[in-house]
Amino acid sequence: MKLAELTGVGEKRAKDFQKLGVSDTAELIRYFPRTYLDLTSRVSVREVLHNDMALVSCRLTSAEPVRYTGRVKYVRAWLEQDGWTFSAVWFNMPYVYARLKPGDYLFYGRVQNRYGQVSLVNPTFEPVSSNLRLKGLVPVYSLKGGLTQKVVRDSVQRALRMERVTSAIPQELRRKYQLGELARAYHVVHSPENARELTAASERIALEEYFALITAFKLIKGDKNEARPRTYRVTREDVEAFKRRFPFPFTKGQQAAVEEIYRSVTSPFCMNRLLQGDVGSGKTAVALTGIFMAVKSGFQAAYLSPTEVLAAQNYALMQKLFPEYRIGYLAGGSTAKEKRETKSALARGEIDILCGTHAVLQEDVKFTSLAFCVCDEQHRFGVAQRNILSEKGENIDLLVMSATPIPRTLSLIFYGDLDVTTIPDKPRERMEVSTSVIPEYKYEDMLHWIAGEAKKGRQAYFVCAKIEDDEGQVTSVTELFEELKGKLPSVRFALLHGKMKERDKTAVMQAFKAGEYDCLVSTTVIEVGVDVPNATIMAIYNAERFGLSQLHQLRGRVGRGSEKSYCFLLVGGGGDTALERLNILKHTTDGFALAQKDLELRGGGDFLGTRQSGKFLSEIKNLRYSTEVIFTAKRLADEAIDGQLDSENVRAAARKKYESLKDVILN
Repeated sequence: MKLAELTGVGEKRAKDFQKLGVSDTAELIRYFPRTYLDLTSRVSVREVLHNDMALVSCRLTSAEPVRYTGRVKYVRAWLEQDGWTFSAVWFNMPYVYARLKPGDYLFYGRVQNRYGQVSLVNPTFEPVSSNLRLKGLVPVYSLKGGLTQKVVRDSVQRALRMERVTSAIPQELRRKYQLGELARAYHVVHSPENARELTAASERIALEEYFALITAFKLIKGDKNEARPRTYRVTREDVEAFKRRFPFPFTKGQQAAVEEIYRSVTSPFCMNRLLQGDVGSGKTAVALTGIFMAVKSGFQAAYLSPTEVLAAQNYALMQKLFPEYRIGYLAGGSTAKEKRETKSALARGEIDILCGTHAVLQEDVKFTSLAFCVCDEQHRFGVAQRNILSEKGENIDLLVMSATPIPRTLSLIFYGDLDVTTIPDKPRERMEVSTSVIPEYKYEDMLHWIAGEAKKGRQAYFVCAKIEDDEGQVTSVTELFEELKGKLPSVRFALLHGKMKERDKTAVMQAFKAGEYDCLVSTTVIEVGVDVPNATIMAIYNAERFGLSQLHQLRGRVGRGSEKSYCFLLVGGGGDTALERLNILKHTTDGFALAQKDLELRGGGDFLGTRQSGKFLSEIKNLRYSTEVIFTAKRLADEAIDGQLDSENVRAAARKKYESLKDVILN
């Protein structure tokens, strides 16, 4: 049922729901709360640590109309709690002003507590006089447009009464594993009485999603033992000669990976391989050696990168390493003329290697003899993208790469169709990065030290945490940019974030790499593959908001040259638990060990819900569930198919899930 037809929604509110990616009642009941308010946990705002989340009962005394700081709009309200006055501010949310009337409210948001000045940033709020349920856990949803918590809650409840929720897991297996009713789980997640009930419901929904996902992999994947339609005419001597083009010797792990690829491309069957390696293990060099095997044999190759920043970097590298071959570049930021010329030359066979982004996947991109494809940072792309890339040629050899390790038990579940090659070591010249946890009282000292390093010619990254569904995300990185320029006027700062045009991102990165800027203030857009050897400092704000694997990825952006490098983890809150996690990172440099620890600490919901698995689990990213759910889903999928219980209902759910893999996830 379309949302506009739902009682209490209408056309105007339906458009606001569409901004959230919700267009009908089926999608609405799958729009899970981003958090919950426990009404017994109200706190005194004066006692909240900087950057911690808090539920505050207070009185709104006044609100200021929309104002501007630069091009950023903001609304400010003044609040009072027990005689203490503080503020709330909303960035780029001008519609909030109309809802700010004097009275008693509950505010929930992140507290900024600097130098005695307290404020809430982009908080959710609602009048105490509203029909707020005063028991159990109250769901809080991400909002856009003119939507309020009450509107979303009421709409979800109406949708739940209308939608018929059924399970794709065969009834025999539901009985065997004593699974609860899926429809009941949906009701509980949107209106739980307690945390225990919420956890059980979240795990039941997550189990259903993983069952559909893993079943899709098992039923729809093609046969990986496809016969090879072409013969590679490249010798091991040719490969060894190409490896000498790199300014470093290959490690044992790299040599073993190259040998596995060589054996694959000279075997009777096509290659379908995942190349895993820690940050700085040299995966790109291995992949380019694989590409050489194809072009040396007279075939075309393609290298697909998740961002234009990385694609441009790889394009420049290939031009140096393949001087006798014709390299093409294709990305969303290319001009219309550049795209036409590249596609035309490619179709005529005048390009040997095509380097680009998801633009390579477009239907009008035609190859004449594509044999070898590399898909870099594969967790940013859906499985369907890999298949589209594969279909650009006849039974091509496919190498997908990941610098975001996942434990082997999980890789066997999600990459069961791929042969897995792991590079366990790092280049000898790669220096270990010194990692420190920086409390707030040492912040100014850190800034002055970085300014001193900049004078010596060193470069630094300043990274802001990405807050899901927070419309103030770009504002926060912009504010930090302005703050740092004010504090360190002698330092040249550049700004980079995900909402910039790709061409502008690339220009900023190239200028930073060329040394035109000392410091880059960025969101996590720089996490993947960015290589600036002169950058020796990484400062990560609110490090407690990141998983260990992502922090390790960010840390990997430094230590790529010959100089000593440093990573500073700035703590904004989170208490002893956050410090314990960050100290693990401080003393561990093994990405695979950190991935395993991350999984143990965060559970499946955080670890696999958004980062490692990309789009196909984003619907349940707000749910919290144990890793055991994933393994149970694997057992259920195996039993459903091996026991021939894979009915049309199971296959339909698998096909639907597979369709959801088609969207590319980019920072």
